[in-house]
Amino acid sequence: MRYSEAEQARMMSGARIIARKWIHLKARERVLIVTTENHLKEAQLMKQCFQEKSRYVDILAVEDRGKRIGVLFDENEDVFDAYHTIVGATEYSIVTTKAAKRAIERGSKFLSLPLSTNNEQSMLAYSFLKMDTKKSKLMAQVIKKYLDSATVLDVTTKAGTKLRMYKSGRNAGFFNGDVKDGGFSSASIELYLPIEETKTEGTMIVDGSMGYIGKVTEPFGITFSKGRISEIEDTADGKRLKDYLVSFQDFEMYVAGEFGIGLNSYSKCRGKCYIEDESAYGTFHIGFGRNIALGGVHEATSHFDLVALEPDIYADNRKIMEKGKIIIPEPQVY
Repeated sequence: MRYSEAEQARMMSGARIIARKWIHLKARERVLIVTTENHLKEAQLMKQCFQEKSRYVDILAVEDRGKRIGVLFDENEDVFDAYHTIVGATEYSIVTTKAAKRAIERGSKFLSLPLSTNNEQSMLAYSFLKMDTKKSKLMAQVIKKYLDSATVLDVTTKAGTKLRMYKSGRNAGFFNGDVKDGGFSSASIELYLPIEETKTEGTMIVDGSMGYIGKVTEPFGITFSKGRISEIEDTADGKRLKDYLVSFQDFEMYVAGEFGIGLNSYSKCRGKCYIEDESAYGTFHIGFGRNIALGGVHEATSHFDLVALEPDIYADNRKIMEKGKIIIPEPQVY
């Protein structure tokens, strides 16, 4: 894809944020950018930017297998062994793969930077990359302590969502792009929780976006039973989602394995970039399929998220968010 000079300048600005504020490159670090032919130009711009900090930057361009790209990195677990920092800049995320898990366990830094967008703009040029990593960390920490101490989560929305999830023995984590303090992170600035895979019950009204599929044109309902999608409302968007799920040919993709809360105040849920959608402050999402990289135990072909707007969220009956806004710490009652 050809980009204008102005677009390339914005992309370079985004790449510098990634190099300096997210992966904190050092001179002797060996860096690998994993990409596909469709995103080779973006990878080359990142390499150019990364080389301002490190002399050892390689690009691995792999076959574009679409949403099944993760299979390649499950079959080649040691592919990242020679590198200190890996940036997964493919169309779809590869962070839940065995190769990524191995790299993280070996002490490497791993940034999940899936570049899929639904318009002609490069994700590197999106303004949501400018979110202050320290602010997002503080936002996550405020909520995390309540989620970690809870066993039951309830979510309702004005649109009609009424969900109950369980997380006994599970703790929340957060992504803000910054891998300095941990093994991996994602460009999706969010708090995430690996919910128990067999216990989610209720209805989610999807009125934000459908991950890689794009924006919802008309809200529709999804029903859960024993942790799995049991019914999808028969609307135009519901049919698009059904077809998408069927395309995996994997029944394990119907399992709800993640609960996420968007923490990026620069993001908007517009259906143009799924990373931006699920990051948007004022939204929550349910992640389906594989969740092992998040602290869960569920294996599946891949992972995708559905986003809904303005949730009321309760941790063991204590309201922590109202209409998508953090409302804790609560004022002390005398």
